[in-house]
Amino acid sequence: MQRAAQFFFKGLVLECPEGVYFPSEDSYFLAENVSVQKGSVVFDVGCGSGIQGINALLQGASKVFGFDVGAKALETAQKNCENAGFAGKFFPVQSDLFEKCAWKADAIIFNPPYLESEGIKFADLEGGKKGREVLDRFLGEFPKFLTENGKCFFLQTDLNGYRQTIGKLEGEGFVAEIAARKRGFFEELAVFCTRKRARKEA
Repeated sequence: MQRAAQFFFKGLVLECPEGVYFPSEDSYFLAENVSVQKGSVVFDVGCGSGIQGINALLQGASKVFGFDVGAKALETAQKNCENAGFAGKFFPVQSDLFEKCAWKADAIIFNPPYLESEGIKFADLEGGKKGREVLDRFLGEFPKFLTENGKCFFLQTDLNGYRQTIGKLEGEGFVAEIAARKRGFFEELAVFCTRKRARKEA
């Protein structure tokens, strides 16, 4: 059996086997710019190795629901959470986005696949046409699963169009803020932090 590759996060040594998205620069960038309140219920959508869920638990989240289409990813995320000292606080859900979700969260975190592709063969990397198919589905679904004062954090590349994302969020009654930007050679990455618009802001 092939040994899982290791990665490091906030002093922890974690594992990621072949077939599960290995945390890369975008994963760490998103984690650096997510802030959750102590006691929060958090959804880690497309959880992969579990890095975002672990980050939330380190900040004091009471529980994390990890959503992923892959059973291996869910198994990996749960194991990593247990090895990080959070046994019993991670709940795996095999689901395509919110397909099997029956709860609401105080914070939702998503690092979507955003490579442009005609079809989606590699679910952890490819975002479909214009790299937005998965992201647009997420944007249309997450509001139903966020508590009244909750926040949603997700990553996007400027190649997929910030304005389109902001327009969709505002159309759903959300305030769309870019919490951080990071310029690379070919693209800029941004972390969005969005929340429901308060009545006085409407």
